Amino acid sequence: MTANLLDLTGRRILVTGASADSDIGRTIAMTLAGQGARLVLVGRRAEALEETRALLPDPDGHRVAPFDLTTLDAIPGWMKELASGGGPLDGLVHSASIQGYTVLRTMSAADIDRYFRLNTGAAAMLARGFQQKGVAPPGGGAIVYIGSVAGLAGQKGRSLYAASKAGLTALAQSLALELADRRIRVNVIAPAVVLGRQAERQFAMLPPVQRAALDAAHPLGYGTPEDVAAAAAFLLAGTGRWITGVTLPVDGGYRAG
Repeated sequence: MTANLLDLTGRRILVTGASADSDIGRTIAMTLAGQGARLVLVGRRAEALEETRALLPDPDGHRVAPFDLTTLDAIPGWMKELASGGGPLDGLVHSASIQGYTVLRTMSAADIDRYFRLNTGAAAMLARGFQQKGVAPPGGGAIVYIGSVAGLAGQKGRSLYAASKAGLTALAQSLALELADRRIRVNVIAPAVVLGRQAERQFAMLPPVQRAALDAAHPLGYGTPEDVAAAAAFLLAGTGRWITGVTLPVDGGYRAG
């Protein structure tokens, strides 16, 4: 019998943005649980997290942990409590994100804080929490950030979103070096347009000419949440054991054009 290289049996993984109405976060949770992982589901709304847990195999084997990730200084202590109450975390996926458009003429300090606090600041503090003694296991672990191709290529009207996601690339590269002696790997997944609720809202805002251009920018067509989830599983499992500091485009050829 061929071994399942993506097997995550027995590994405890924290997934942010795991609410049932988050297409990518929910699908990442379902994919990891399907590979045997025990999950800590994180979001602001307990009810939406419970909906996700109900979709997973052996729901009682997973934990719902409502938390506001914008309370940055509280993250390390909260993660310490999660580990003391349920055991070390073998990995984490930061999928929670603020998305949207913010044109320069209306940009404000509040907008800057809103994008960077959750998209980049929480990512940094999650890593700080993860590397604490007793949180990550002695043998190491894996951190996966969900970024965006917007962080790799400019997008009109999305300067703050793009900058906050570009920050994940720099963060992962530096943390990969800082945490290498702990065998903690840090990587980013950068999707292009992924079908789901967010994509539908984006499509509704675009006139036909711009929609056609967006279609053409994805030579393999649009992605699905399952495409992103599969990449996350790959980086968390033994298949990613020698990969760190990388930003992996999962974009249907968007960056090739």
